Amino acid sequence: MNQNDVLIDVQNVSKSFGDHDVLTGLSMQVRRGSSDVILGRSGIGKSVLLKSIVGLLIPESGSITVKGQQVIGMKTRELNLLRQNIGYVFQYAALYDSMTVRENLEFPLRKHMELSEDEIEERVVEQLRLVGLEESIDKMPSELSGGMKKRVGLARAIIAKPEIVLYDEPTAGLDPITGREISELIRDLEKHFGITSITVTHDLECTRTVADTIYILDNGTFTYSGSFDDLQRAEDPLAKAFFLGIT
Repeated sequence: MNQNDVLIDVQNVSKSFGDHDVLTGLSMQVRRGSSDVILGRSGIGKSVLLKSIVGLLIPESGSITVKGQQVIGMKTRELNLLRQNIGYVFQYAALYDSMTVRENLEFPLRKHMELSEDEIEERVVEQLRLVGLEESIDKMPSELSGGMKKRVGLARAIIAKPEIVLYDEPTAGLDPITGREISELIRDLEKHFGITSITVTHDLECTRTVADTIYILDNGTFTYSGSFDDLQRAEDPLAKAFFLGIT
């Protein structure tokens, strides 16, 4: 892989909580424009890796480079600037309950960008149109279904047009049909905006839909990487377990 194409470079990262080793010398490279998926059982450390990439957690060792900048040890001001280029979709949408859908989407624009009121309005309406929720613009999060909240979370994550989006279990808690719709929406939005992404999940159908490259996380490191077709043919025991549904 040409290093100029690498947007996220994780090398030999280790992270522990007390005596519990979560990541142990983990490495991965995400090329520009790629949609990579990390598969693994619940509690295995997938979200820990995402939070380390955006500097919310600090590994004990290793290096994490995003857009050529070393994240570990980065000063707060520089980290905040870098985060403006990274969208983060939380497991349960993490919408502000006291704000309408419109206000939730306006929030990152008002915080990080200098736009006129007309520009903000146009951006909000555009994003809601892309996720099929224009009619919900003035609803409160409590009035939305789980799938609708996920769509609003996606719209908010991409409204500032970031180069990178990190998805933390984007289909968690959804029925299979809604989960498939969210996965297809993720793929469509990434193609539309040219987004580079990492998705952590244990949902095989989501993986099938969005993944260019798949990594399987187990015992603190990646035990397998390859395409979905490769995964189907893999002899790796955990890879086989995902297809047998025994993870």
